[in-house]
Amino acid sequence: MGHQTVTWDDELVPSDSGRTVAPSANCPVEVALAAISGRWATLVLRDLMGGPRSFSALRAGLPQLSAKVLTERLDGLVAQGLVRRDRSPGFPARTAYALTGAGLALRPLLVELYRTGEALLKSTS
Repeated sequence: MGHQTVTWDDELVPSDSGRTVAPSANCPVEVALAAISGRWATLVLRDLMGGPRSFSALRAGLPQLSAKVLTERLDGLVAQGLVRRDRSPGFPARTAYALTGAGLALRPLLVELYRTGEALLKSTS
């Protein structure tokens, strides 16, 4: 079997970091997918695109999401640097969640995923 030369689509893979032949933690596409992975993550991110929200406001906006899972998603998004947790001093302490610059950078990705999903739904009906 001879060696095959790979030709990269420069729009899909504009830099060497994405020119992999196997999944890689350093591949920009894998990084973006990891950022939005997990059930409910995209909906939490979507709701935070409108500005900071308290835990209770997020729960009210996603009533089927349990407090446990919301806590897990928020902790994960904070750990990834996509969301920041702001606690105000005083009693009772108030906590708000807001997107960081990295979290806000996900907006075009979420918009395109929505558009693509709509197109796929139309093509299968």
